[in-house]
Amino acid sequence: MSQTTAKNILEALVFAPAHEQARALADGEVRSIDLLEHILARIAQHNPALNAIVARDDEGARRAAREADAALARGERKPLLGVPVTVKENFHVAGLVTSVGNLDYAGNVSPQDAPAVAALREAGAVVVGKTNVPLALADLQTYNAVYGVTSNPWDLARTPGGSSGGSAAAIAAGLSALEVGTDIGGSIRVPAHFTGIYGHKPTYGLVHNGGTGVPAGKQALRDLAVAGPLARSAEDLELALQILLNRDPLANKAWRVELPPARHDSLAPFRVLLLTRWPGRPQSTAEKLVEARLRQGLEAAGVRVVLPEDLGAYVPDLEAAHHNYRTLLGASLAAPTHGRAAQVQAVDGTQADGQDVRKLAEHISHGDWLVQNERRLQFRAQWENLFTQVDVVLSPVLVETAFLHDHGEPKDARHFPVDFGAETAQLKFADLFEWAGLPVLPGLPATSFPIGLDDAGLPVGAQAIGPFLEDLTPIRFAQLYTALQGGFTAPPNFGVA
Repeated sequence: MSQTTAKNILEALVFAPAHEQARALADGEVRSIDLLEHILARIAQHNPALNAIVARDDEGARRAAREADAALARGERKPLLGVPVTVKENFHVAGLVTSVGNLDYAGNVSPQDAPAVAALREAGAVVVGKTNVPLALADLQTYNAVYGVTSNPWDLARTPGGSSGGSAAAIAAGLSALEVGTDIGGSIRVPAHFTGIYGHKPTYGLVHNGGTGVPAGKQALRDLAVAGPLARSAEDLELALQILLNRDPLANKAWRVELPPARHDSLAPFRVLLLTRWPGRPQSTAEKLVEARLRQGLEAAGVRVVLPEDLGAYVPDLEAAHHNYRTLLGASLAAPTHGRAAQVQAVDGTQADGQDVRKLAEHISHGDWLVQNERRLQFRAQWENLFTQVDVVLSPVLVETAFLHDHGEPKDARHFPVDFGAETAQLKFADLFEWAGLPVLPGLPATSFPIGLDDAGLPVGAQAIGPFLEDLTPIRFAQLYTALQGGFTAPPNFGVA
């Protein structure tokens, strides 16, 4: 193979999904070490502007790539053999720092991999490094005093979201093929929406979320919080999810998970509930765009679209459910101490730093928590009943597209402009999470997928919510839908050389 041909193949693979990179490696089109060096060169070129990848192990990655090439030459095959990936900073990676953006832990080198990272390595992935997060993972923007600010590859003046903002920026800019993030308030799905990629929040408890946070070894698994993949295709979400299953050292003593297949393998048979209007307020311009795009695409594909008024009592009370979610979220972030130390303990508190949530975390009693948990279980049962009538629920991910960096303090005082057509409203930070929290309360799987750009040229995403433990259903829907609509688009300023 000529040098020019090899370079052309490498450049074509930069924005390819991880499974396509793995196929090219298995077919001998490129070597893992060459793909890695090409990615490292892109990181050197583009990461200074983005600040997405904040901790690296170049030599360790080179060793792993050479080992992958040797294994491929022997005929070995694994799902991600030789594919360069990154992981969110809060996951422990042996030899790299886990700080969650806190200066107190800037020298906290992890002694071993988190179970999710170990799973990626066992699947053959080459771990290049770690991506940036907000302080304590507690923001919808990605910046901290340890690593600085991460920007959106579609517009450097805007945030890629949080808390998996570095993850999404790296994938969108072609600096990594696959990521593992965490989500309790949209921390996988919102960055995917802001950057035009795919993200999956699994069913609660499905993916082991251990080996994250600080201090190492003292993090309990949090209520509501999950770990899941971000990628450039829905196929990669399914691939990564299967790799991440069955990593819980306690649960695996007695049982193993085998996901049921997607309800349908083609788009037309899906029964879809379109839920794009939050009760009690007008639709934003972004929400209207999501509704219009989804209606157009679904009708063209012959999909049966159901509206909330068609289902009556089957549809949960969204406002009551959101209050229940906010209460349990606050309780999940409670800690024995308050202030900064309590904030550091947050495992993925996208809303953890909101004043009302802190008060809930400090004051809810165990008896009150039991009442709220019972309500949560009732909502879960209602969602299960709803999914006897439909296969997926489609909604916006957030009320707005990616917004400008705003690092004003205190965070509670920030207001974010949201276009409602006739007027632009200034919403508080805590008021942005209605759609993101919708599947979190009942623990449902939700897949964020791109549906194009808005008039300002910014990515727009939607989310497909599926039945409890039927994660392959929303992922498959996203795959089938975006196959007709175009799927991932690379940001224009980060294309191949």
